[in-house]
Amino acid sequence: MRELLALRAEHGELSAIERRIADFIVENPLCVRDRSSQQLANTLSVSQSSVVKFAKRLGFRGYPDMKLSITEALAREAACNGPMVVSDDPDTARAEALSRGKAAADDETRALNAPELLADAVRRLAAAETLFVAGDGGGGFAAQAFAVHASALGRRCMAYAQPAPLRTGLLAAGSRDVLLLVCDRGDDPAWLQACREMRAAGGGIVVVTRQRSDALIAAADACLVVSAQATAPHVAELIYESAVRQLLDDLFLRILAARPEAAAAVAANRRRLAGGE
Repeated sequence: MRELLALRAEHGELSAIERRIADFIVENPLCVRDRSSQQLANTLSVSQSSVVKFAKRLGFRGYPDMKLSITEALAREAACNGPMVVSDDPDTARAEALSRGKAAADDETRALNAPELLADAVRRLAAAETLFVAGDGGGGFAAQAFAVHASALGRRCMAYAQPAPLRTGLLAAGSRDVLLLVCDRGDDPAWLQACREMRAAGGGIVVVTRQRSDALIAAADACLVVSAQATAPHVAELIYESAVRQLLDDLFLRILAARPEAAAAVAANRRRLAGGE
């Protein structure tokens, strides 16, 4: 199912028909398992050839090959997770569904970001002389939290919630600095302009986004993607915020692991902030 998740992450690069097919398959894999290409096309009100072309875009020989891959993925997932027990209490069931959604988003996010890509992002963030951290939407809260953690490393860290103040701050950026941008969309012109200005200053760029785009990938040195899907938009936002925070927390822990002295520095700085030694 990794190919399907990757397409969802690149939502902005898909046609309207491709987005409709991708969304339905990711959200309803059981239905796809039990439908022919013509039945799926009828369900989505698209042509059968559109469904077949979509399967081939994913790298499959055709629709039957994609259907078999989805069936095998569902079987593996069922074997790993075991039977799911749903509570009779609606509040408990809702909480359990949210927890499962967050766990699934974390798993999907790890699957979408290759180890070497994560390692490159960590290397750049760990070596930054000044770290510019910016983020919008639900990911902006996680970006602010990451900035606090990074400051505890004893480095200069500047946090921004809007593109305009960030661009002003980047006037002082240099070649040893890094911009960490957390953005919902991959085609926001204001954030893309900030990336170009950081590039002009010679600094590095690490991006975390929900929707990759060719423009964003070209602008960044490392472009990480977050997967967070749910039928209800308000639930999807909660899952997205959780997934972004999990990814950024993972990056922070990797920075600490890469620098043996860093954990002690963080502990000492936090004691100072708390009024200790």
